Amino acid sequence: MLGLKRGTVALSEHQNSWHGDAARAIGLLKGVLSDAAIDIQHVGSTAIVGIHAKPIIDIAVGVTSLNAVMPHIPSLEKHGIIYRKQDVEGQMLFVMGDFEKNIRTHHIHVVLWNSTPWQDYVNFRAYLNAFPEKARSYDDLKCSLAVKFAQDRGSYTQAKQELIAKLLAEAAFWRKNISLNP
Repeated sequence: MLGLKRGTVALSEHQNSWHGDAARAIGLLKGVLSDAAIDIQHVGSTAIVGIHAKPIIDIAVGVTSLNAVMPHIPSLEKHGIIYRKQDVEGQMLFVMGDFEKNIRTHHIHVVLWNSTPWQDYVNFRAYLNAFPEKARSYDDLKCSLAVKFAQDRGSYTQAKQELIAKLLAEAAFWRKNISLNP
C-alpha cells in the first residue's frame, strides 16, 4: 500500500514495490524536468532496505537553480505533482497523492545539487543501507515514536532529529573516508 493521510504517522514494513514506485516517479520527473534536473534519487526510509517507513516515497531532485524548476510547474501539475512552496529554506516541496482524501503518496524535495541538503539525503540513505545495525537503531526509534505520535507528524519528525543529526554526521564522515580511499 502506498500513501498516508496528511499529518498522521503509520509505519509499514519495507515493501520491495516502493523501489518500482520510486523508479516510475523518477522517470516521470526526468521527462518533465528535462535539463533542469542534474540528478534524481529515491531517498528517505522507503529507500532503506529492512526498516519500517511511512508509505510515502521521498525523492530528491538535484538542480543547479531552484528557479530552473519554476517554468516546469504547470507541466508537473498536469501530471499530478503539486507544488507546496518552500517548506524548508532553499528547498522546494512537491507532493503527489489523492488530494480529495488528503492522502500523500510522494514527497519530492527539490534542492541544489551537491548542496548540504542533497548530500544529507543521499548519504543518509547510503549509510543506513551500508550499516544495517545503524538502520535498526533508527527503525527502533521510529517505531516507538510512531505509536506515541500517530496523529502528530510534526512531533514525530521533531523527536527523530537528534538521532538523525548524529547519523548524518556519521554518514558524512563515512562518505568522506570512502571517497578518499577508493
